[in-house]
Amino acid sequence: MREHRLGCAGILLAAAGAVAAVLMWAPRARVSVHGGFEGMHRDLSVLYVDLPLVAAGGAFVPLAVWLLTLRVLRRPWLSAVAAASAFALGIWALLSWWTPYQPPQIVY
Repeated sequence: MREHRLGCAGILLAAAGAVAAVLMWAPRARVSVHGGFEGMHRDLSVLYVDLPLVAAGGAFVPLAVWLLTLRVLRRPWLSAVAAASAFALGIWALLSWWTPYQPPQIVY
């Protein structure tokens, strides 16, 4: 019964990580989807390349850390702390590394 609860916690952690990563990524991707002034510089590759990668990273990074620390340390609470730390660092890395293309602003 205990392994069943730990497995459900891992699935919930992966789902929460994927949803949170996409929600944090979406405002920055809006620039590429709308294209700015008159739809110029529109880049829809963010929807079919970046979106699946962000969702998969948000799901798999905390889940992998949680499973590895659970296997090595055998302490569920310590695994949860490590997974939450990996999740926070992953979101920070995503937001600091991934920046969509923005054309230069013309000032008159």
